[in-house]
Amino acid sequence: MKNPIGVGIIGAGQAGWASLSHVPALKAHPDFELRAISTSRPESARAAARTFEVEAAFDHHSGLLAHPGVDIVVVAVKVPHHRELISAAIDAGKTVYAEWPLALNTAEASELTLRAEAAGVRTAVGLQGRYHPELRYARKLIEDGRIGRVLGTTLVGSGMVWGGQTTRAHAYWYDRTQGATPLTGAALHTIDALNVTLGEFAHLSANLVLGRTEVTVTDDGDAVVPVTAADQISVIGTLDNGAAASVFYRGGTSRGENFRWEINGTDGDLVLTADWGNLQVADLTLHGGFGTDTSVSPIEVPAEYSADIPPGLVGPPRNVAALYTNLARDLREGTHTVPDFTYAHGRHRLLDGIEHASSTGSRPPGA
Repeated sequence: MKNPIGVGIIGAGQAGWASLSHVPALKAHPDFELRAISTSRPESARAAARTFEVEAAFDHHSGLLAHPGVDIVVVAVKVPHHRELISAAIDAGKTVYAEWPLALNTAEASELTLRAEAAGVRTAVGLQGRYHPELRYARKLIEDGRIGRVLGTTLVGSGMVWGGQTTRAHAYWYDRTQGATPLTGAALHTIDALNVTLGEFAHLSANLVLGRTEVTVTDDGDAVVPVTAADQISVIGTLDNGAAASVFYRGGTSRGENFRWEINGTDGDLVLTADWGNLQVADLTLHGGFGTDTSVSPIEVPAEYSADIPPGLVGPPRNVAALYTNLARDLREGTHTVPDFTYAHGRHRLLDGIEHASSTGSRPPGA
């Protein structure tokens, strides 16, 4: 483990998520080396290789999986392709880092989890929101009792990209069968961070509403296509510690605030805000008020909470880089701290619980 860990990215096109997050995170990280990329076409593979300065470029994932220098395979493609590509990476004996959602549904997530366990390969899933320095420091303040006993939490956010207009390349976001919806994307990333910070839901109710029934595809002659993914998401419940929790996510953007999260305790309040509504990639600010304070004030986050993020990174790569740092530590020390496929399977079950609660009114504990 003294040498850099070799990484290969399936889905490394120049305009994709991997190019915005994984590539800069890996380029800045001393523990890793980007050794191979694959895309769906020879032209895009060659172009990405030039841009990212990677020698090995393939137009089919089989070439990347056979590369002897690739230790970790990152699967960063549309969710419908996850099952095939993740299965192939597992069969190749590689450590697999899959973007979230792990799969189209819980059945596929269960299959992939069991497959990885049977093969004895290490896995990771891209739920990186927990690594925000501001959020980690907020957790420490809560653990230290700075706000007393947590009474409740309220979170309101915008999905940003699920508005009234889209492009042909992103129209699939509005189709609930494609796995990249406001619920599985922005909302779940944030709910996961809430659960990591404050605890799991003991009980919840939900309301999933189809606010927009149509979306205009601006680069296709303003064609109008139907929307099937709920874009108004309400989740209300009680956490394991007895605190009340309320989460609301809307599609598109707000002319007001696009992200605000309050955590209220018996002796203080914490407030996390951002201009961008997707917590996992947003730049958070942390405010707090304690004891006799009558308002909240900015809180400076100690440098130690950014120690696992390479210097100079800004925006989406920061939390991804922190996940990589912790994954490298796990691989070195044999620990299991990063979210893996087993954890992701549990998040898929939570999605099932939210959908069930919306259709029936509530979800009992353990459902």
